[in-house]
Amino acid sequence: MLASSHLNTITEPARTLPVYGEFDVVVVGGGPSGLAASVSAARHGAKVLLVERYGFLGGMGTAGGVTNFAGLYGRKNGEMRQVVHGVVDELLERIDALGGLNAPQDGMQGRIRVRSYDVSAFKCGADQLLAAAGVEMLFHAWAAAVLMQGPKIAALIVETKSGRQAIRAQRFIDCSGDADVAHFAGVPFELGDGHGSGLFPTTMFRVGHVDAPEALAAVGEFKAINTFMAQSQAREPGRYNFPREGAILRPQKNPTEWRANVTQISNAGGTAMDATDARQLSDGEREGRRQIAEYFSFLRHEVPGFKQSAIVDIAAQIGIRETRRIRGEYVLTGEDILSSARFDDSIGINAWPMELHAAGRIDWQFPRNWDTTQGRVYNDLPWRMLVPTGVNNLLVAGRCASMTHEGQSAARVSGGCFVMGQAAGTAAAQLSAGQTFADTDVRLLQQVLQQDGVYLDDDKA
Repeated sequence: MLASSHLNTITEPARTLPVYGEFDVVVVGGGPSGLAASVSAARHGAKVLLVERYGFLGGMGTAGGVTNFAGLYGRKNGEMRQVVHGVVDELLERIDALGGLNAPQDGMQGRIRVRSYDVSAFKCGADQLLAAAGVEMLFHAWAAAVLMQGPKIAALIVETKSGRQAIRAQRFIDCSGDADVAHFAGVPFELGDGHGSGLFPTTMFRVGHVDAPEALAAVGEFKAINTFMAQSQAREPGRYNFPREGAILRPQKNPTEWRANVTQISNAGGTAMDATDARQLSDGEREGRRQIAEYFSFLRHEVPGFKQSAIVDIAAQIGIRETRRIRGEYVLTGEDILSSARFDDSIGINAWPMELHAAGRIDWQFPRNWDTTQGRVYNDLPWRMLVPTGVNNLLVAGRCASMTHEGQSAARVSGGCFVMGQAAGTAAAQLSAGQTFADTDVRLLQQVLQQDGVYLDDDKA
């Protein structure tokens, strides 16, 4: 029987929940950070469960249709090289073995480098990687609450097709992207930019049946599509309502298929859609598809090589860049990005610049030492940004870790997420009974990470 104390609320009766299982480490979220965390924890002896809301892994890289790994490459001594290593290398190998990995692609006058991939190959490669590591996976499960025991999480509550269930674990890693677990546990956080907006989200889509030679000749350069957009606006003002200045339109491994990053989703007030608000998220899904239909009309009518093309995929969900960011023992800042900061407790590298998706545009800000031919043009990620305040047995990795709005605009991409996830999983497996994550021996953690192939750039050159 339902009891209500107010017309707008309903009190749900208490109920006894079945326990799905007991684990050493439970990871919530199967994106890059969750993949790396789960594999690393399992390989270091932990009994690991990965909880994922979809029926596949990859996070925004698959469900959000991102289709490229960003932030794996950075510039050192004037040379662009891969600086994010570890679990990600094995994932790349598996995707490549399935025929789904493209050669590196440079952009922004050589200041960034990405690796595009086939989404299906990513899904299959990720399955293989976690199975080989012995990670147990629970798909179609949504984190709904936590049960606390003092300053520790005693159990995670999930919604599944079998009903509401509890999962017990000694340690938890929140890789949800939205800091869901941390939020349920009462960890302090900031939402978006702290001023009612944030990084605007994008609904990604892919266009197939493209005349590759014609399209590559016309828009093969990273920003060449912007010229066609400007020309169409000058020729017929108002015919196309572009959601933002410029677009990112790039070929996949098969050059007859292109990925399009152009939509920008705002709410009714004109600020960035809040993906933690159910109504805004629902409305935003429809708005993204509306913008896709309009932009695709522009491609077919105005851009060489796209006349006979067709939309072959719209991402399963809006690509979310920013929601909650927890408050941890250290907060990564925009200044850390711009100054190519080093930290004594480094767990790896962030090699992506600040990429601020503001209203109608993207603002790129690169490290100030970009033009140097000596030294590095990227920053360390410190261990302390994964350690939240107030909860002893929880780590937070990925785009919801402890960062400012500006710092997060860089470290949120897949390269930084792989780094954070691998460090979190490794530390979670090694934590002794009775210890908290604040007690982690960072020097030992760094040694183990390096043994596992992580690049810490500790040669100071």
